[in-house]
Amino acid sequence: METGTCDFLTILRVLVKGKVDFIVVGGVCAVLQGAPVPYYRERKDRKLRPQLSHLASPGHQLLITSSGPLNVLGTVGTDLGYEELLSRTVKVLFDRSLEVRALDLETLIQIKEEAGRKKDKAVLPILKQTLKERRKQ
Repeated sequence: METGTCDFLTILRVLVKGKVDFIVVGGVCAVLQGAPVPYYRERKDRKLRPQLSHLASPGHQLLITSSGPLNVLGTVGTDLGYEELLSRTVKVLFDRSLEVRALDLETLIQIKEEAGRKKDKAVLPILKQTLKERRKQ
C-alpha cells in the first residue's frame, strides 16, 4: 500500500511493540538527532511482499508500509551489523512513551565518509555541524 504521507512514529511504535531489535540509521537517524536533512525518495511501482528469509538477510529491503517507507538494512558501511553497531548508538526518547536506538552521529559521519557517494558528501557538512552543536550542549 503506497501512501502520500509518512508516519515514522507509527512505524517505530510498531517495531518496538513487536519487540524488534533495530537501530535507526541514515537520514532519519540524522533528523532524530537534530540535523536538518529531510529528502524526497523515489516511488516504485513494484508491489512485492518480502519473505522472512529476505528480512533476515544482510541485504537491503526497501519496503512501503501503510505508514510510509521503511528500509530494512541487514548491514551498513563495511558490513557492520546490529551487534557491531549496538555500542555506537544513542537512545532517542519520544514523548516519554517510545524509546529507540539511533546510530550516533560520529558513526553516521564515518559511514557516509567511507561510502563517498555524492549524496553522502553533500550531507556531511550538515552532519558535522550538527555534531559540533550537540557537543556544545
